[in-house]
Amino acid sequence: MSLLFKQLRIHQVFGANTDVGKTILTSALVRASAAAQHKVFYLKPVSTGPMQDADDEHVKRYAGAHGGLVDAHCLYRFDEPLSPHLAAKMAAEKSGLQDAEVPSDSTFVAAVASHIRRSASSVTQKAHMYVETAGGVHSPTLSGTTQLDAYRPLFLPTILVGDSRLGGISSTIASYEALQLRGYAVDSILLFRDEYYRNWEYLTPYFAERGVRVDALDPPPPRDADEEKNFNLTEEYYTAVVPEAGGGLFEIVRHLDDCHARRLAELESMPARTLDTIWWPFVQHGLVKGPADVNVIDSAWGDYFTVFNGHTAPARATPASLLEPQLDGSASWWTQALGHAHPALTLAAARAAGRYGHVMFPQATHLPALKLAERLVKDGPGKGWAARAFISDNGSTGMEVALKMALRAYSVRHGDELAPGERKKMGVLGLKGSYHGDTIGAMDACEEGVYTCEWHDAKGFWFDPPTVAIRDGRTVISLPPSLAEDDRAGAMEADSLAWVYNVPGRLDTPLAERYRAFIRTTLQKLEARGGPPLGALVLEPLVMGAGGMLFVDPLFQRVLIDVVRSRGTARDPSSWSGMPVIFDEVFVGLYRIGMQSTAPLLGVAPDISVHAKILTGGLLPLAVTLASDAVFRAFEGESKATALLHGHSYTAHAVGCEVANETLDVVERLASGDAWTSAREAWGGSEGHAVGVWSFWDPAFLDVVSKASVVDDVMTLGTVLAIRLKDVDAGYQSHSAQTLLKSLNTSIASEEGTAAPGGAPFSIHFRTLGNLAYFMTSLNTPAATVRAVEDRIWAVLDRAGA
Repeated sequence: MSLLFKQLRIHQVFGANTDVGKTILTSALVRASAAAQHKVFYLKPVSTGPMQDADDEHVKRYAGAHGGLVDAHCLYRFDEPLSPHLAAKMAAEKSGLQDAEVPSDSTFVAAVASHIRRSASSVTQKAHMYVETAGGVHSPTLSGTTQLDAYRPLFLPTILVGDSRLGGISSTIASYEALQLRGYAVDSILLFRDEYYRNWEYLTPYFAERGVRVDALDPPPPRDADEEKNFNLTEEYYTAVVPEAGGGLFEIVRHLDDCHARRLAELESMPARTLDTIWWPFVQHGLVKGPADVNVIDSAWGDYFTVFNGHTAPARATPASLLEPQLDGSASWWTQALGHAHPALTLAAARAAGRYGHVMFPQATHLPALKLAERLVKDGPGKGWAARAFISDNGSTGMEVALKMALRAYSVRHGDELAPGERKKMGVLGLKGSYHGDTIGAMDACEEGVYTCEWHDAKGFWFDPPTVAIRDGRTVISLPPSLAEDDRAGAMEADSLAWVYNVPGRLDTPLAERYRAFIRTTLQKLEARGGPPLGALVLEPLVMGAGGMLFVDPLFQRVLIDVVRSRGTARDPSSWSGMPVIFDEVFVGLYRIGMQSTAPLLGVAPDISVHAKILTGGLLPLAVTLASDAVFRAFEGESKATALLHGHSYTAHAVGCEVANETLDVVERLASGDAWTSAREAWGGSEGHAVGVWSFWDPAFLDVVSKASVVDDVMTLGTVLAIRLKDVDAGYQSHSAQTLLKSLNTSIASEEGTAAPGGAPFSIHFRTLGNLAYFMTSLNTPAATVRAVEDRIWAVLDRAGA
């Protein structure tokens, strides 16, 4: 990941095109840095063409009188003067290797990062480094990936060499915008002063408005065929642009130094400034001891944050780099689907922002929203039952929309049966431990708990559900006291995890009948007792996240739905009966737990479902509430008052909808890819496996962790891993999981040597819910990364139990 050193200022040099003078201008910068008595490192990661034309050789040749301070290197050198991806492919073919043996992006970036770290470790005084890329910003690297994406994990401050030729204004601006779209910080733009096209005259004020400095330098003389004469002419040129008396190039070098110093100063100031102004969510500020407790995220890429450690260095050994990778072990509160800063999602956001900005949506349409609604209703989680999509801004809002839909549908059908005032008192039926968001209405759909507030008014009844986990290598269904028989321990060993999730095969079992009888009896008692009517069944299918990563026995949820629906008569076969059923799939939906929707596994479809988080790949907030036609018709009429009067200013904002469509495109490709197939096969299934439960976490790892002396139980589905620790004071307010696993926050390499992009050791950022720690991958997290995290977790648990 990104590297930052106090003593070594690094800049990466990109070109607006090929042959724009990157090497000439970079050589001038190297020479100016050396003339200012700084040690200078020059790195050309990839060089193609004859050795005599190599850029690193050019830098050495024209380093000038202070050449002893210059260290120039090339990492990958190819003889053919071609694009790096072709040159690497041809070299592999000549050696009898296959395309797959061309260095991957991760190998390539690790080599660059390793060279940078070695260079930094060799200096104690202020030094400079320039990393020169090849061709234009989108020229391919060895693997064929565009340079902007391949180098992005390093996130190095950038110098853009503009194009001084005809068309250069456009290519320079386009290159700058391409860099911006991927988050690069452009500190300087350099180009030659062409007196005919005069591009610098236009570009200087253009970029000044954007806070970027532009400098134009005289161009070098034409290359002379006589090598000795050419050397003398070129040396005279460098002497002129880097005079011993100082001048323009030295001012540019000072500007780059100032940019480096400002970045360091800002990062160092951020912890204290944060403690002065920010009110964090879900954080007890009274437990925050000082700046060292602030996690400063400088950037993010893929599965990793890049965090600043300069404010924590006094408490531990000072690392070589002030930035280090930290695995985003909670997928940033369950939002990340494709890793951070995914280029396709970023471009989708820019595409929609450029076309629409934001446009109001009532009685209007635009293509991103329409496409999203159609694919979710017809081909996505709503396939076969949903008729409409209501697009809002986040999961909590989406759930409030769902509650409005369900309660209105119930009151319209049962209006004649409701006593005066009962419509305003209707409640919901659900499960203990459920959580549907932090807005007041969503809170009211849950029982009293740690997430509720003074205004909270729990409206409904919540069953204590049976749960599933792996304990001491065995799959166990834990029954609450209300379902346990004869005061015996409420734990039943299951045949296997696959058996537990084979819901149709369990519907005729004695346990299913016990569930039915208990649910019917409970509902009958509630009716006999009187009180406000229940107008909706609200479920987090399979996994209740914020309530403690509770993996509910799917059979219980299926039987609950069946019993509720059997207590009423639908007006037509496609309509709801009993009460509308809401699936809150904000957390579990869209493959977070390995399936697009939980409905096929449960064997029943909801009447309303809510989707968010993964929907936009974690890039920005968006939620969609899907509803059946029967629910939609409950709002249809001649009066505006009977419409669904819910919305916000950014309803169906085009940027979010476009990003959601792009996310779903990428996810669908992943779902049929080799990585998912391999993970399914490890769990005894394949893409067409009937049961459909699997995980990215290894089954052997789950087995061994479940037997650890400090572990109560573990569970996994899809990307989610939950580890519950033994703790007599178990509960949300327990600190046991955070305390026992805190060493994961320390940056080390795994025992297998797996490291973050760039080859750096990494720490793990994870979240806890009392005595439970959970970890979560993205949908495209490499298997090697998952294995490395497993190694780290097991090492900590093993030490704790020793």
